[in-house]
Amino acid sequence: MIEKMHISVLIPALNEAETISLLLDAIPNYVDHILVVDNGSTDNTAQIAKTAGAQVIYEPVMGYGQACLSGLKELPRTDIIVFLDADFCEDPSKIKDLCKPITEAKADMMIGSRMHKGARQFLTPPQRFGNAFACLLMNFFWGSNYTDLGPFRAITPKALEKLNMRDADFGWTVEMQISAAKLGLKVGEIDVPYRHRIFGKSKISGTISGVFNAGSKILYVLGRELLRGQPKAADTKTSKPNPYQ
Repeated sequence: MIEKMHISVLIPALNEAETISLLLDAIPNYVDHILVVDNGSTDNTAQIAKTAGAQVIYEPVMGYGQACLSGLKELPRTDIIVFLDADFCEDPSKIKDLCKPITEAKADMMIGSRMHKGARQFLTPPQRFGNAFACLLMNFFWGSNYTDLGPFRAITPKALEKLNMRDADFGWTVEMQISAAKLGLKVGEIDVPYRHRIFGKSKISGTISGVFNAGSKILYVLGRELLRGQPKAADTKTSKPNPYQ
């Protein structure tokens, strides 16, 4: 727990047998529950995660958003949900920093930004461009102040329920941020460390098809939300860097 608040970590995973144990070992003891969603792995990711003490569920329908949606259904009652990738590129020791504004009731959702000087060098050029372009559009159309679509993020269940998340694929993060801006949720960012993958390559940024599919889906979600014509929230709060540390 952090400040008497129950913390759950949700980790979508696809063929991350080489990194999953390292990631789970690095998650601090104050985290109350860890759920790994095996999204159709053909290696022993699931067994390694179970051996490490995580709850593991299997979601055969491929898709990052689908894995998150399935995992949310299986989480125990909790106060804060932290989303964390299984590739161990982010630093789990920063979970407390990410959650702090939420525990202090100063934010409904927090995003770990990788666009600062110490981390952006480890992002691929398509990642840097795609994140910057998507955030530019969101900030212009919905009055937010996002810098990144970073997957390392924390949110309260109440806020997440309001977002009515549906995207089952690469549009999960951008859908979450647009919906939060439209609803005027209190959203903050902190700079978080980032590094190259220790093993293998990214399923998205590491392949041409992955980059194309992710980029296309992000643009699709942006266009879809814009055409829905919902007014931007005047009281959206998105801050960076973290003013609460």
